[in-house]
Amino acid sequence: MTMLDTSGFAPVPDGEPEPDGGEPAAHETQIIAIYGKGGSGKSFALANLSYMMARQGKRVLLIGCDPKSDTTSLLFGGRSCPTIIETSAKLKLSGEDVRIEDVCFQRDGVFAMELGGPEVGRGCGGRGIIHGFELLEKLGFHEWGFDYVLLDFLGDVVCGGFGLPIARDMCQKVIVVGSNDLQSLYVANNVCKAVEYFRRLGGNVGVAGMIVNKDDGTGEAKAFAKAVGIPVLCAIPAHDDIRRKSANYQIIGIPGGEWAPLFEELSLNVGTAPPIQPAPLEHDGLLGLFSPEDTGANVTLMPATQADMRGGSFEPKPSLEVIYDAV
Repeated sequence: MTMLDTSGFAPVPDGEPEPDGGEPAAHETQIIAIYGKGGSGKSFALANLSYMMARQGKRVLLIGCDPKSDTTSLLFGGRSCPTIIETSAKLKLSGEDVRIEDVCFQRDGVFAMELGGPEVGRGCGGRGIIHGFELLEKLGFHEWGFDYVLLDFLGDVVCGGFGLPIARDMCQKVIVVGSNDLQSLYVANNVCKAVEYFRRLGGNVGVAGMIVNKDDGTGEAKAFAKAVGIPVLCAIPAHDDIRRKSANYQIIGIPGGEWAPLFEELSLNVGTAPPIQPAPLEHDGLLGLFSPEDTGANVTLMPATQADMRGGSFEPKPSLEVIYDAV
């Protein structure tokens, strides 16, 4: 597999990572990877966050790294933009190179693009991610002048391509998105495990915090964040108005709007939260955040026997193996 040349990113130091002291990232541009389970609302949160940041005068680039290519749909009112991988494949056939105007589009100060990915059964999404970032480098990624680059990654795919920002120090910090349900917190915990693993190998990426989406007030996501040692950056309520506007591709992170305070808070916290080494939970600890009646954690594991497998009795047969004495 061709690995991305990361010479323009922060180098991975030898030895143990530096202690967490809350120091801000040294780069002028903050590159932040956002991970979450499919359907957790990370693309919704990012579209509104990037819009709010731009309206506050920040230069923001939003890059969708999910093969579904839905990151920018909400930003562009439901319209899909050509993906980098799809555009590259088409232009390659005619001997042309990809230009920035072919793949990057803007709305009210937000610059956005989609990496894209293969159709089901026709390729590897992780390799698509690697190829997409190689193309970004050719387009001058390291020379672009943004305050924030936000990378929207699918969190419940664990292959190397999707873990690239963490494994290769391509970003300074990670944000996880989750709700008060076991599956989204399972994904968030897995991302924390990846961050902790690569920091032990000398990496610099840390978790800046968690966005709680569709918050119904039951508290499991906040309990998870506390347990792994990361802050809650924002809690977006499970409100019907938000659900309807999101389904209709409407931006709600608009200064002066009803939901503006949520995304103003998120914008501030995303910019200032330091990268932290999390303390991910074991599976039983994750289950312990929920009532046993909700998860089935009160079920006891009962070993099966050979008799059970045969649906009747079982008599062990003597072994036919011949044991020879050592000469």
